[in-house]
Amino acid sequence: MGYTVIEDVEDRVGETVIRRKILQTDDPQFPSGYRYALHYGYTDGRGTILRYDNENETPGRHERHTADGVEEIDFPGMLALRRQFVDEVESRQ
Repeated sequence: MGYTVIEDVEDRVGETVIRRKILQTDDPQFPSGYRYALHYGYTDGRGTILRYDNENETPGRHERHTADGVEEIDFPGMLALRRQFVDEVESRQ
């Protein structure tokens, strides 16, 4: 099983951090073809503001995390999900 790094960046802005890690993979644990974590949170331990990721225990499960909890989401494709994440982060800043 192999993978290719598509994006692996971290930006710190004030008390927040934005991380985008996207790997293209042939691992059957990730049937979408991607293993990813798109994270927006605090640097001081206050937690997550917004995160999208693959849930590691259940193949094919995609999640959206906020301070209110975790919800399963439909995966619209990697490019669309990345755009949605960036748009949400920009609207919260």
